[in-house]
Amino acid sequence: MKAKLALLLSFLILSAGISVVIAQENIFTVRQPDYQKSPYTGMTRRHWIQAGEYLLKGAFNYIHTLDDQMYFPKQLEKTYPRNEEQIPVAKLEGLARTLFVAAPLLKDNPELEMNGIKVADYYRHQLINISNPESRSFIPHRKGGPSQTLLELGSLAISMKAAQEVLWNPLTKEQKDALAATMLSYGEGPTIGSNWMFFNVFILSFLKDQGYVVNDSYLESNLEKLLARYRGEGWYNDAPAYDYYSAWAYQTYGPVWAEMFGKKQYPQYAAQFLKNQHDMVGNYPFMFSRDGRMNMWGRSICYRFAATAPLSLYEYDATGDVNYGWMRRIASATLMQFLESPEFLEEGIPTMGFYGPFAPAVQIYSCRGSVYWCGKAFLSLLLPESSKYWSATENNGPWEKELEKGKVYNKFQPATNLLITNYPNCGGSEMRSWCHETVAKDWQKFRSTENYNKLAYHTEFPWMADGKNGEISMNYGTKNKKGEWEVLRLYTFKSFENGIYRRDAVLETDSCMKYQLADIPLPDGILRVDKVSVSEPTEICLGHYSLPRLNTELKETHCKVNKKEIPVISNGEYELVMIPLAGWEKVYTVYPEGLHPVSTKCALNMVSDRLSGEKIYVTLQLWKKGDGKRSFTSKELNPVKSVNVSEDKKQVTVRLASGEIKNIVFE
Repeated sequence: MKAKLALLLSFLILSAGISVVIAQENIFTVRQPDYQKSPYTGMTRRHWIQAGEYLLKGAFNYIHTLDDQMYFPKQLEKTYPRNEEQIPVAKLEGLARTLFVAAPLLKDNPELEMNGIKVADYYRHQLINISNPESRSFIPHRKGGPSQTLLELGSLAISMKAAQEVLWNPLTKEQKDALAATMLSYGEGPTIGSNWMFFNVFILSFLKDQGYVVNDSYLESNLEKLLARYRGEGWYNDAPAYDYYSAWAYQTYGPVWAEMFGKKQYPQYAAQFLKNQHDMVGNYPFMFSRDGRMNMWGRSICYRFAATAPLSLYEYDATGDVNYGWMRRIASATLMQFLESPEFLEEGIPTMGFYGPFAPAVQIYSCRGSVYWCGKAFLSLLLPESSKYWSATENNGPWEKELEKGKVYNKFQPATNLLITNYPNCGGSEMRSWCHETVAKDWQKFRSTENYNKLAYHTEFPWMADGKNGEISMNYGTKNKKGEWEVLRLYTFKSFENGIYRRDAVLETDSCMKYQLADIPLPDGILRVDKVSVSEPTEICLGHYSLPRLNTELKETHCKVNKKEIPVISNGEYELVMIPLAGWEKVYTVYPEGLHPVSTKCALNMVSDRLSGEKIYVTLQLWKKGDGKRSFTSKELNPVKSVNVSEDKKQVTVRLASGEIKNIVFE
């Protein structure tokens, strides 16, 4: 009956002339994996080509003629387009960003077909129509300030150079001149002082490369301003945040520009971009888990595996020692982290979220086509099969021997105050980073949110959105004067010494509520030693990481620590426990719904207190990777031997079971 109904519905839709999207398999399968070259993922260059075709197929299910546009079903109300005027740029975005996937494939296979359409013919036709006033794809010349159109035309310039023989060279002189005029009207126009300057740079460099006269001084100025945003250790500041834009913008576009144009046009700038990229090698790969999974951290997380784009591009500069087998292992694992998730695609198109749709992680500047920025990971296919990146044998890098179980490893980066922590016992990696943005001034509503304001971000525990009733993971909550739970977001970095990461924070709505924070990563969790001061009595709470429901029901048991009954939560993959060592009045578990990116229901350990004046709170936030047999042992629950808080509350001395002593002094 269902089959007959589906057939009838398809007939009616076709009769009405409505575009039909063919259902696509929702999990990518690596066919004939090569476990000799890639013992962990089985993926080689040919498998990446298959993955690219898999992603592109979903987009081309919407294309039936050369005039059809890359415009996909809207998902999540907060995203654009929100009115008719925004639809043309959403269509341009779909075109430009799917071309990040298509261009490397076309360079390898100019005859590629999708849904009965020659892919090269389609993109050439659409490029020509950008400057054709009679076409639905027409983009008028710039009027006014910077816009999303600048970004997408800059992206097109990258792809047109990547597959120039297929996309640009076949155009007539008249077609090239018309498209160049449109692109120049944006490329020589105003920009935004962030990664956006790259889009002016790519438009101007591409057209300069093709013999057009461009504003050289403006091109140089943007290059200098981009390089001035570099802070060190591989990180650029994206006005004002640190996040994956260092990777999927600066550390991808910089080396790509250097290779495509810079070495010829401006060799001094090209050399600097490549040097800055090599600074990443000692830090950035450590952000990924032992299994190669990426962290859920920062804005635009729906770009996902674009975070791996720089890892293949180290070859553009021959200097430095790079473990290419580890780089490819990370890239392939992160790619499969999403392509193997049944929630990743909906109606053939990547969803707006992390795994599946998840509104808290999505920004208002995104449309459904935005997600194809993930396609920048496929720029690795511009490297030949014989390259070091594709020919190296996959390996786990330092995780194999250097990062020893039973220990914890911190990589502090003084130029940015970022801290990357590796946990060999569970194989996870953790990030602590910048956040100092008020909700009141955050007009785009992302720099003050959970995307940045958590105390830490862990590869094994994607962040949970904050609930209105105090369900808050990996952050403090304070009952403010409005009676609302308010989280910390105004942090000021203080120091990193002796394995202790120090920050101060104040409440946005009441700067008299002060937090002095000390994070001490341990082999199986975090020891927190925090001093909290309030001017008026109020409630505060602290949440652990959250566990999603996976293949089994969430389970809660109890353990006894210091004669207290402490709840332990488990989802079959991990167990979490939060142990109050000083200060807290209550320890409990909540089961929020609709707040987690992995499942509808999740579990969360919490502690709370009614605070007057000032108090020091000492808290253990522990985790254990489950094997289905053993829970936390007594030794694992007691990594702290003793805690001594001075009478004046200005010093805490912690003796660890390992024999280490940690002294925390409060001002």
